[in-house]
Amino acid sequence: MRRARITYKGAFHHAMNRGHEGKKIFLKDSEKNLFLELLKETAKGYRIRIFTYCIMDNHYHLVLENSSGRMSEFFKKLNGQYGRIYRRENKGKGYVFQDRFKSKIIQDDSYLIMVMGYVLNNPVRAGLVTDFLDYQWSSSSLYFKEDTSDIVDNKYVEALYGSFYNMSDQIRNLTIKELPVILTRVGEIIGGEEFVVESLEKFNRRKPNDQVEEYKRIDDYYFDSVEKVFYEFKKIHKINVFDIDTKSYKGKRLRGELLVYLKDNAGLTYGEIKKVPIFSDLKISSLGWIYKNAKIRLKN
Repeated sequence: MRRARITYKGAFHHAMNRGHEGKKIFLKDSEKNLFLELLKETAKGYRIRIFTYCIMDNHYHLVLENSSGRMSEFFKKLNGQYGRIYRRENKGKGYVFQDRFKSKIIQDDSYLIMVMGYVLNNPVRAGLVTDFLDYQWSSSSLYFKEDTSDIVDNKYVEALYGSFYNMSDQIRNLTIKELPVILTRVGEIIGGEEFVVESLEKFNRRKPNDQVEEYKRIDDYYFDSVEKVFYEFKKIHKINVFDIDTKSYKGKRLRGELLVYLKDNAGLTYGEIKKVPIFSDLKISSLGWIYKNAKIRLKN
């Protein structure tokens, strides 16, 4: 079972995603520029406030605020759009990104400053540049300028640091190799022990309102609803999921594909999937084998 993702409206996050199997997916300048353009438009569309970004060859980092409460939708759109264009341009198939994005919730401004410095210093730790300001594909050059950035909230960041000297001095002298992370039952937290209780209380006050009660997962609010999976499946294959003829070869393949979507996109366990009528005649032990084979087919 996937770990739930802790967030709430207004929460600060450090988020990242890698290329599938660690592969390089931002090799060309044009690909990095494309990702930045998509980031700008998607953040605007979902009203997500970006503070810092850094694009490396095989992954990216973002520091942001879940200002609209729609962070999961934001990442799904951002990664999905880039993945589709990347596959088309490179004539590839299968997954572009490793998995869902990873995120850690950040306690407050003091930790936010540390995380932003950590992200902007990433190219220095990787040996690509000797100074964070020299890296072209981060937001390091967007602060303490006259203009307001159309990608990051540079004015908020500037207010936190106070001056260009303070910002550059703090980041250059940041020596941590890893962020201080606390593991909880619903994800990772960057902060003190007291923030764990506070953030869990805020998280638990959220109520999902778009999932079927029969299949609802109480520990993760960021999977697609079952109805949405069924709807998207029908759009792609022009058939209602309950009309699939599972006695035919084609029907078995379609059921396998649906199984992957229910597990990966809706986050259902095999026990929950077996409750869906089209899978009720299968043993739970068979579902894992069907899932594995269907996943391979979808990648090819």
